[in-house]
Amino acid sequence: MNRPATRKELSHERIVDAASRAIRREGYAGVGVAEVMKEAGLTHGGFYAHFPSRDALLAAAMERAGRDGAARLAQGMAQRRAEGASPLRAWVDTYLSEAHLGGCERGCPVSALASEIPRQSSDVREAAAVRVQRLLEGIQQVLPAAAGEHAAVAVTSTLVGALQLARALGDNAQGRAVLAAARKAILDQYDHEGPPAR
Repeated sequence: MNRPATRKELSHERIVDAASRAIRREGYAGVGVAEVMKEAGLTHGGFYAHFPSRDALLAAAMERAGRDGAARLAQGMAQRRAEGASPLRAWVDTYLSEAHLGGCERGCPVSALASEIPRQSSDVREAAAVRVQRLLEGIQQVLPAAAGEHAAVAVTSTLVGALQLARALGDNAQGRAVLAAARKAILDQYDHEGPPAR
């Protein structure tokens, strides 16, 4: 039997949701407890009723960001699949899309935070490692069987790195050119089902 969420549970969800967007938007260092609580519509003093530490919040935010990013990726992939794209092309087109380029706050936390992860607490690093592993597993599932055992790592690295480079250049023609080059490189090598291309 499903029971309605308590007020505390709803508040907790608002805090994690606000923090998951904030870490992708501002990076780990840019996320302060006071700002997250304010964005969640709560007072700063109530934070410790939900989390024992800022690091616990960051770990929960990474987990939520990963789940939310995966759900958005799945939605985009389903749309591309409905248009006739192969599973790999659907993944690559969605991950390296203009929407993802400009949507850091709601996108993949691995591409948004990869360079910062090694400097975080063990709890945050562990939460991030789960997200990286799930990204690798997702790519492995859409690669052709003949791609080889290291292909998922190579493709995932290309996806994450290309998105980071494109964001460094900006949501402009240069950034979009990086995405297009990475899409072409991956699909030329691994997607043997062919078009429809974008």
